[in-house]
Amino acid sequence: MNTLMIYGASGYTGRMATEYAKAAGLNVIAAGRDEAKITQLAAEQEGISTRVFSLDDEKVIDQALADVSVILNCAGPYHRTAKALMHASLRTGCHYLDMAAELDSYQLAEQLDAKAKAAGVMLLPGSGGSVAMLGCLAGFAAEQIAQPRKVSIALHVTGSMSRGSAISASENLSHSVQCRRDGKLVDQNPRAMTDFDFGAGAVPCFPVTLPDLISIWHATQIPDIETFVHLSGNAFPEGDLQALPDGPDAAERAANRYQAAVYITDQQGRVSRAVLDTVNGYTFTPLAAVEAARRALNDELSPGFQTPAGLFGHQFATFIADTRMTLC
Repeated sequence: MNTLMIYGASGYTGRMATEYAKAAGLNVIAAGRDEAKITQLAAEQEGISTRVFSLDDEKVIDQALADVSVILNCAGPYHRTAKALMHASLRTGCHYLDMAAELDSYQLAEQLDAKAKAAGVMLLPGSGGSVAMLGCLAGFAAEQIAQPRKVSIALHVTGSMSRGSAISASENLSHSVQCRRDGKLVDQNPRAMTDFDFGAGAVPCFPVTLPDLISIWHATQIPDIETFVHLSGNAFPEGDLQALPDGPDAAERAANRYQAAVYITDQQGRVSRAVLDTVNGYTFTPLAAVEAARRALNDELSPGFQTPAGLFGHQFATFIADTRMTLC
């Protein structure tokens, strides 16, 4: 078996991932629960196979994955889909990837780590997106100093959000904000703004609970981690989220690049700083996820819960489009 299934292939990001996977010469099955949309996608992407199934019946899912090597889950919100597909991956021996930006996939992958290792199955949530960006940047900066103690990292999000991302974000809103202290997740002050310089001067960033609190810890074991976001433009929409367009078009994505900045502090208080500049997140995410899937299909993998930076090395992000990491 050397087949990639993209579940949620007819969605905004899933369509791009399907297009990139086909262009990369991968054997792709476009899958999802909406037969009309999957059929339309197949008509547009000539030569791909299709499979239609929902996630309500374990036997149906297992049958759908029986001849699949790697599944890339693009069907958010992930708290609705990750559990069913991760457990199905363990049962069928299929490696699991997704693009999740919420904690659910990562906490579940942590819980299933031992079972996945026993089954010889890799669980790689966040194979693209901010987890790949920030994990690689943190690893790059941490390499510059001995005994790193603390990671403070921020993502600059610009341009509009996709409808799916906005709905996922709204469903995962929480009044509490977490960080990691001495290796444990704890609440922190949601108003504790911190300035970060993404390359054009310092700007205030607000603390948020990002999955990097889990993924950076898992890859580096740095005990203190804080995650922040700076929004510019119309990055977070208001009103009826269901009425939003699928997502930013190619012109808008080209006009709105993403950045990230990180401060790594060592035991003596010395700081290593680095910034990342890359293409728009909605361009980076499917490209990185498909590259991760391609590598997994070529046996560049490890059973259990993995992160992109931990598995592929912190230079992984620089292989995606026009991505640069620079020490400050």
